[in-house]
Amino acid sequence: MPSFAAVLSVLGLVAALVAGVYAVSFAAAPRGFESGPFLSGARPAEHAVSRYHVRWYTASMVFLAFDMEMVFMFPWALVVASIGVKAVVEMFAFLALLLVGVLYAWREGAFRWA
Repeated sequence: MPSFAAVLSVLGLVAALVAGVYAVSFAAAPRGFESGPFLSGARPAEHAVSRYHVRWYTASMVFLAFDMEMVFMFPWALVVASIGVKAVVEMFAFLALLLVGVLYAWREGAFRWA
């Protein structure tokens, strides 16, 4: 039997197996449950499209700033030994810029929750 026929046979068997699993799942699925969000079996207290307070957006922007810090620090850690003091000075300047942003957000009350 040629090799392409063997590959097609295996693919056909895999497709039949997947279709069989889906058929058994459809046949064994319980009926009568309404579809809704899953929350540990309890009904949700609010709608899924409810509004968030604006302070969460500020907190997420601060999180993204520190996430970008890590994106730049991992490659920097790999090449800092070969570049030398210049790389260390540039990274501390970058961290100082981020610190200025955090201090500004703190001064503006982005981290006050009450």
